[in-house]
Amino acid sequence: MSGDLYITLLTSLPYHGELFGEQQTPISRIQLESRLRLLEPEDAVTLDAIEQLIRWANHSLDEDDAAVAAQTQRLLEGEICSWLQQLIAYRMEIRTLMAALRRRRRGEGPPERPSGWGVGRWQRRIHANWSEPGFRLEGVFPWVLEANRLMQEEDHLGLERLLLGVTWRALERFGEGHYFDFEAVVVYVLRWGIIDRWSRYHGKAAVARFESLVEQALAGQRLEFVGDG
Repeated sequence: MSGDLYITLLTSLPYHGELFGEQQTPISRIQLESRLRLLEPEDAVTLDAIEQLIRWANHSLDEDDAAVAAQTQRLLEGEICSWLQQLIAYRMEIRTLMAALRRRRRGEGPPERPSGWGVGRWQRRIHANWSEPGFRLEGVFPWVLEANRLMQEEDHLGLERLLLGVTWRALERFGEGHYFDFEAVVVYVLRWGIIDRWSRYHGKAAVARFESLVEQALAGQRLEFVGDG
């Protein structure tokens, strides 16, 4: 894609705003897809592969970690630049760390092999420090102890907020110096995905709270009827 088309694409995209200050994405997925038609075919394929791999909604907690690792490796071995390799590796290292925390939370021991079960540099350290709250990775991931605490307390919304914030700030760092190139497009689309996920998650939480209040109100009415009898 020429530089002019990159400029046209990126200047047509509205500002994201602050992550937790937004109730919805700044642009619909249909509108975003329309803008992304300006991408060169090979760039569109690369972006789709990255989204499919990184989007949290595409990986359930029960998905085979080894399969995800293999999928990541295939993408990393493709013809992508070192910037994209670093971005993908960082994101999947976070997923590996969270998979380990969840596995331990379920009362399971470390994976049979010290490596090959996840993605990135920290598999062996996690395996060797399984009983440590943060796997002795606090210096690399300062938020890991907080994530462990939230998981132990089953504070799912708090954990989701923490992880989305971590990823959002990481994308901000990765985006430094990239304003009108393919890397800037990748950062924009992935941040769009974070806002979309938070708005959906937050919406589900709001519905759950509303249903709980309705149930409490109905329970109160039932008690009144019983008392009247």
